Amino acid sequence: MDIDVKKLKSGTDVRGVASGDENSIQLTDDVVKSIVNAFVVWLSEKSAKPDLKIAIGHDSRVSADRITAAAAESLKSSGTDIFMCGLCSTPAMFMMTRFEDVNADGSIMITASHMPSQMNGLKFFTKSGGLSGADISEILDYAAAGRRRKGNVSRTYQRDFMQLYCNHLIEYMRRGTGSDWPLTGLKIVVDAGNGAGGFFAERVLRPLGAATAGSQFLEPDGRFPNHIPNPEDKEAMKSISRCVTENNADLGIIFDTDVDRAAVVSSDGTEINRNRLIALAADMVLSEYPGAAIVTDSVTSDGLTKFITRRGGVHHRFKRGYRNVIDEAVRLNREGKFSPLAMETSGHAAFKDNFFLDDGAYLVTRLLIKAAQLRQRGLDLKSLISDLEIPKEEREVRIKLGMPDWSEFGNMLIKKLTDFCANKEAVRLASDNYEGVRANLDYAGGWFLVRMSVHDPVMVINMESDRFGGVALIAKFLYAFLSSFSGADVTELKVVAGI
Repeated sequence: MDIDVKKLKSGTDVRGVASGDENSIQLTDDVVKSIVNAFVVWLSEKSAKPDLKIAIGHDSRVSADRITAAAAESLKSSGTDIFMCGLCSTPAMFMMTRFEDVNADGSIMITASHMPSQMNGLKFFTKSGGLSGADISEILDYAAAGRRRKGNVSRTYQRDFMQLYCNHLIEYMRRGTGSDWPLTGLKIVVDAGNGAGGFFAERVLRPLGAATAGSQFLEPDGRFPNHIPNPEDKEAMKSISRCVTENNADLGIIFDTDVDRAAVVSSDGTEINRNRLIALAADMVLSEYPGAAIVTDSVTSDGLTKFITRRGGVHHRFKRGYRNVIDEAVRLNREGKFSPLAMETSGHAAFKDNFFLDDGAYLVTRLLIKAAQLRQRGLDLKSLISDLEIPKEEREVRIKLGMPDWSEFGNMLIKKLTDFCANKEAVRLASDNYEGVRANLDYAGGWFLVRMSVHDPVMVINMESDRFGGVALIAKFLYAFLSSFSGADVTELKVVAGI
């Protein structure tokens, strides 16, 4: 089938069907080659360098070898030097542009994060970090226009490049704790979900002294036979929690497929993800930088805001999307407002002192440094967030919009809902909201956020309440308003409302 490469853009990545029915594959060898060569042209222009060195790595997906071979062939035909990194994490691929032993001009990570196994994609980095959505659009425009570069001289380097990244984490941990074996006596289990994160147990934790017996699904398997490698997935979190308690571990760690996201589990099986994980990271940076701004996405809880404020910080909510959150933190720093942490509830965490790279393994390494320090005082990580207020109820509902102009229709609904809420006494519109409409319902003891999905004909509603039955009251309020508009499927909202 003919492929419109521009339609393969997914935020700041390129993604498409890569395995399965031959007729449905979008990331064909030819498509991959054209996009990779377009990246070479784009990077050569941006860097003003005719001779480039580019690293290639991949996660565990079944289509990884095929796409890697096509990408390497494209780079070779363009005269680009190639670092073949093999199975790698996404953050490690960015670091190939930073490690002196490699010093790549750019890198390509072949991954589709937590998406289904038949999907795959391309993620690009320069020495400045990940590309923006506008950069991806430009590269795809180049590919669609057939822009190519040809060259005759291309050298290929193959070695265990991933060990450079593991050494980087190990040395960071040793510097942070002042010990060569800071994890001695700790039992830590890792769940890689058969993605690329299995290295962390054997190549990072064990050299630091940790016992890792009981870790699960470390073997790369792109079919993901045990559970989706995703810290947001309920079954995945139940699996690592069960692993912790069954093995009497001190801590559990779970990564997504390409290790740019993570979550942890305490010794009693308590999941530390979403608001809890952000609170933990915020506590660490605010202990060093009181008064700093912590940038998060829009669906974080009011309890998190109180938590950050009590520690002398400023909670700055912004739009969903990890790139949006990171870019906002960069903007605040540029304007003189110190913002050391940008974090999304999905588990993407980016620290200023780590190039604002969203790196799950780096986040976990920072947490382990803190855990080693707390252990000397007889405390654990969970003690740092004991005062975080957890909502009694929370729910996400997705309203399907059934018309061609769904984006325009959805934004019209949000505008009308905003106006409706502004005239209701029991409703308080949030002043710090940057997408959709967020409001507090005093009589329900909670809040809602209604926003449009970026890519799908869906309006997403997040609801949270500090009292049992509160979410149902919020759902009734929204159902009463939205049910009067044809074209919005409010069935799920009606169920939550108990109507």
